[in-house]
Amino acid sequence: MLQLLPNTYVLVVSTENITQNWYFGNTKSMLIPNCLFRVGGAAMLLSNKRMDAWRSKYELQHVVRTHLAANDAAFNCVVEQEDAEGTRGVKLSKELMAIAGEALKANITTLGPLVLPISEQMLFAANLLVRKTLGKKRMRPYIPDFKLAFEHVCIHTGGRGVIDEIEKQLSLTPEYVDPSRATLYRFGNVSSSSIWYVLAYIESCKGVCKGDRVWQLAFGSGFKCNSAVWRANRRISDKHSAWDLFDHDKMAADLAQHP
Repeated sequence: MLQLLPNTYVLVVSTENITQNWYFGNTKSMLIPNCLFRVGGAAMLLSNKRMDAWRSKYELQHVVRTHLAANDAAFNCVVEQEDAEGTRGVKLSKELMAIAGEALKANITTLGPLVLPISEQMLFAANLLVRKTLGKKRMRPYIPDFKLAFEHVCIHTGGRGVIDEIEKQLSLTPEYVDPSRATLYRFGNVSSSSIWYVLAYIESCKGVCKGDRVWQLAFGSGFKCNSAVWRANRRISDKHSAWDLFDHDKMAADLAQHP
């Protein structure tokens, strides 16, 4: 919209409202969302006005959307439907995590050339060439080091397993995933708004330096995987009320008791 309409403000509201999709039936695969999701919301004001450049926090550099709806398994892994008794709810399939992995792989394949240094791109290309020549089973795929491209990562808080798997697959260090763990620990899975809760944690508890690059990574039904890349225009250390009195040490102790 901002690319088509110059001199414009856009208000973006991300929210998760479980009330309208609360499931009152007995089918186990449709009861899971009742336990996973929580109510949450966040709002952002975007602008393409030149006069706002000096006061804006971030500049949006890249948006990459991956949508696998053409694949029936991907489309049906998260779907609203009626159970055998006619009660409407959201069903999650067992293939959800595998499909999320496929969507993530496709997304970072597109994102990588936009953000990674040329050295990482060359290593990835060389690995791909060798695997095509010798066979994919004889050499493991090279996973680019995205820590060279970003100072901060905001991971969709779909669950502890989601965060753990992304940390493992992208070889992220704990400081990159702690903000997402804190968000899941304190607020649960607030769906699309979770990446803004994570960014608020980073601003409140860690701080963002001028020039820092922020990667927001989110998932959704469809199945979708979306990335947004932001660059900080100035130093940011805003204190958000959502993170008042948060005790990181207590979180670490609680999570250690439930590995």
